[in-house]
Amino acid sequence: MKLFHVALSGHAHRARLFLSLVGAPCEIVEVDLAKGEHKAPDFLKLNAFGQVPVLVDGANVVPDSNAILVYVAKRLGRTDWLPEDASGAAQVQRWLSVAAGPIAFGPAAARLVTVFGASFDAAEVIARAHLILGRIEAELASRSWIAADRPTIADVALYSYIAAAPEGNVDLAPYGAVRTWLARIEALPGFVPFARTRAGLRAA
Repeated sequence: MKLFHVALSGHAHRARLFLSLVGAPCEIVEVDLAKGEHKAPDFLKLNAFGQVPVLVDGANVVPDSNAILVYVAKRLGRTDWLPEDASGAAQVQRWLSVAAGPIAFGPAAARLVTVFGASFDAAEVIARAHLILGRIEAELASRSWIAADRPTIADVALYSYIAAAPEGNVDLAPYGAVRTWLARIEALPGFVPFARTRAGLRAA
């Protein structure tokens, strides 16, 4: 397998993290956004949206980070990470949708402002970040993992942008259960850290 990746992308990190957690051999190909490699014709053949990550596995090309998580879990038969029963699968899908929605428009967007100079309203996206973090804090108050009694791809999908939230001026101090959950993920065998930047609350 080959993963087209950008070190500062939380979407790319979640794909790389899961591949490492399940011990899947994978070649990491760094895409240089500054040089526009994500808009080059060869890359657009892999993903017409010009976005990372993209996973190439033989003849199979899988764009989109959450799709990659599902693909790898299915490809390797890892039902421990992606349940096959209806209820378990639905619980995971619920949180993949949160990763693609409230996380993307909250802590991820706040980090885009400070790290990449995005033009979002900083106060608005920080407020969205705290709203979803409060909801996740409540979910984790009574259990160790977000979707099951063990880690699943739902935890992987949520991890990167929550861990990096301080880079977008989103303080994690009020969220004790979330911080404990982050540490729990970081203690998993095969964990790969997300590249850190000196932005936002980490600027000092």
